[in-house]
Amino acid sequence: MQDAAANNKWDFWIDRGGTFTDIIGRDPQGRLHPRKLLSENPEAYADAAIQGIRELLGLKTGAAIPAERIGDIKMGTTVATNALLERKGDRVLLLITRGFRDALRIAYQARPDIFAKEIILPEQLYERVVEIDERVRVDGSVERLLDIAACRPAIEQAKADGIDAVAIVLMHAWKYPDHEKAVAKVCRKIGFSQISVSHEVSPLIKLVGRGDTTVVDAYLSPILSRYVQRVAGELGAGPRLMFMMSSGGLTAADMFQGKDALLSGPAGGVVGMVETAKLAGFDKVVGFDMGGTSTDVAHYDGEYERAFDTEVAGVRIRAPMMRIHTVAAGGGS
Repeated sequence: MQDAAANNKWDFWIDRGGTFTDIIGRDPQGRLHPRKLLSENPEAYADAAIQGIRELLGLKTGAAIPAERIGDIKMGTTVATNALLERKGDRVLLLITRGFRDALRIAYQARPDIFAKEIILPEQLYERVVEIDERVRVDGSVERLLDIAACRPAIEQAKADGIDAVAIVLMHAWKYPDHEKAVAKVCRKIGFSQISVSHEVSPLIKLVGRGDTTVVDAYLSPILSRYVQRVAGELGAGPRLMFMMSSGGLTAADMFQGKDALLSGPAGGVVGMVETAKLAGFDKVVGFDMGGTSTDVAHYDGEYERAFDTEVAGVRIRAPMMRIHTVAAGGGS
């Protein structure tokens, strides 16, 4: 607080929800200023978070934001969550070891409703599959050498057809990633702007969980990247922009990925709930957060509950997330 005052800078904390965006600004004297705006209001402003910052700084809509007046901006967002719920992510090409074209579709054959006669498989987020000629065994020995030349025309065709995001998922690559690295290099040369590689996104055993997480990352990261760039572009070079991750931690804007963003908004609520409860002398709490679109319930009994295998909007993800139960019923829905 003293740093902000000494530097004559404002700090901002922002929660961009599906219906409303909440902004709290702390002025250089340490006073808090809340602001609430509709998340989507294109007639009035391009982005609610930026508009809130402008209003608190006393600037007109569209006016340039003086970067020297802003210190830190910490933000939670449901941009990725909503894109997944509405299936509005980017078009994705899946590159997978030959013979495993349908592995992610078949998945684990789980039967949540044991007596259902008609099994409806969840729709896949990838649009097209290209099988890669390669196979590494579980011990790292190469059964089939990588033949990228045989697959390259199909990959180039996908790019020519307008697919700009690629998910690369090869057998046992979490431990032996050489083939994935080589395929990623080729994809970079071809010109894909989003390349999600499973040994980087989710370096964990099990093809299906690792594959699903990589596809989600390729599907959502471009949307997230565009949003982050838009916000960062309005702010200029000075302010430090950070985003809340699903795990409850903060990350720099340029490191924010699709797989870490699904519970970005609600995770901030859980951390806030716990810290507020501690100040009041409680170390065991249940959180109930009703928004305009959904309601989130969380539990804390001395340590944060996290899940490493989660299903969000019908999609399996293996990445650390706060254990939050979401019901699709909010104040407005």
